[in-house]
Amino acid sequence: MLSISDFSDMCHLSPQALRFYHAEGLLVPAEVDERTGYRSYDFTQVERAMLVTLLRDAGMSVKQVRVVLDEPDRAVALLTGHRDEVEQQQRAQNEAIEAALSVFAAQPAPELRHAPAVTVVSALVHGTPPGRDAQEWAEAEAMIDAAIERLVAAVTDAGAAVIGHPWRMLDLKTPEDGMGPFWIVTVPVDGPPVQELPDGLEVREEPARDEWSIFIPGRNTMAKFSTMVLRMIDASPDVNTARIRQEVHPDGVRSSAPLFEGEGGVRLAE
Repeated sequence: MLSISDFSDMCHLSPQALRFYHAEGLLVPAEVDERTGYRSYDFTQVERAMLVTLLRDAGMSVKQVRVVLDEPDRAVALLTGHRDEVEQQQRAQNEAIEAALSVFAAQPAPELRHAPAVTVVSALVHGTPPGRDAQEWAEAEAMIDAAIERLVAAVTDAGAAVIGHPWRMLDLKTPEDGMGPFWIVTVPVDGPPVQELPDGLEVREEPARDEWSIFIPGRNTMAKFSTMVLRMIDASPDVNTARIRQEVHPDGVRSSAPLFEGEGGVRLAE
C-alpha cells in the first residue's frame, strides 16, 4: 500500500486533489482508516490516476470524466466531441479577443457623414425574438440574415443590381398581431427592378441625408447595440436613434442614424 503522500508524489497529484477526486468518486482509495480517515492507495491505481489527470488536463469536467471512465467503449467518441466543443469555444474566444483589441485600438466614435439619395427595396421580417438573452439575440440575428439573403435573391431575380451593403432597421410600430418585434431589411439598388417583385417587398426612394455613423468591430450583440446608441446620443442630441440602420460586415457592424428633420447639424458637401 502507498500512503497518500507517496501516491501524490508518484502521480503528481496534490493530496488536496486526491481528496477531491475521492469525494467525487473518481479515484477512491484502496483503503480508508475508519478511525483516522487515513487514505491508502494500491499501486495498480496509478493508471486510473493517470487517466483522470489526462482527462482533467483536457478540460473535461468531473462529470464528463466520470462518464468516460465508466463507459470506456465510448471514450474516443466522447473525447472527439469534447475536442470539437473546445475548438469551437477557442474560435469564439479568439474572435472576442480580436474584437476587443480592435475596439480598444480604434476607440470607435460616431462621425457625421452624408448619405446620397438611393433607390431601395425593403421587406418586413416577422416575429423575430426580442433578444432578451444571448440565445434569443442570436436567433433574431439568424432570422434577419436569412431574410436579407432572400431579399437580395429576389431583387437580383427581378433584374436589379444591388449597389451597396444591405442593412436592417428595427420597426418600432406596434405589430397588429402582437408577434413582434419586426425588423425591416433593405438593399440599395441601381434603379427600380425591371420585373415584378414578390408580394411584401417595397420599392422606394431613400432621400439624401446627413447621419451619424459608427463602426464597432466584432459580431453584433445587444450590449454593443446599446453602447452604439449611447455613443450616438453623446455625439449629438439631434440624432434620430429611432431610425438607426445597421450594416453587418464580416469584421463588425456599422450603425447609422439620421438627424431629426429640420434640426441641428451642418449640411455636408454632396
